[in-house]
Amino acid sequence: MKKKKIQKTNAIRMLEKEKISYYVHEYPWSAEHLDAKTAAEKIGMPLDKIYKTLVTVGEKTGVTIACIPAEHELDLKALAKVSGNKKVEMLGMKDIEATTGYIRGGCSPIGMKKNFPTYVAATAKTMDKIILSAGKRGMQIELAPADLLSVTEAVYADLT
Repeated sequence: MKKKKIQKTNAIRMLEKEKISYYVHEYPWSAEHLDAKTAAEKIGMPLDKIYKTLVTVGEKTGVTIACIPAEHELDLKALAKVSGNKKVEMLGMKDIEATTGYIRGGCSPIGMKKNFPTYVAATAKTMDKIILSAGKRGMQIELAPADLLSVTEAVYADLT
């Protein structure tokens, strides 16, 4: 049986360039269900392994990326403190694609247009693998948190 060819995203290209091991999970998606809970159900993985990518803006650093467990909420004050800002706010939905190169529901911290300051929730340290967007709706990548930090130059932080 022939293996299905995976459409490569910027995130996948970057992982391959850096020779980082990953696994792709693909699933059917709909515009009404872009949330991580749906993704976890569709790929048959526990929700605590799914991390979402949030794009924020700080008054000093500009665009800042946060990767947090899907079932948690981002603590904007904690992100502001760790990133050296007085305040951060969520980037407007209309600006996501122009800023990152990815669309809402398919935003990966890997392979964005620029290498923005990136922070990964400290809870990821305890996991052997986490799952996050591969840069396309309906596609997730599973990789070691240390590899995510390496490829994005991210740091761990308490963000939730």
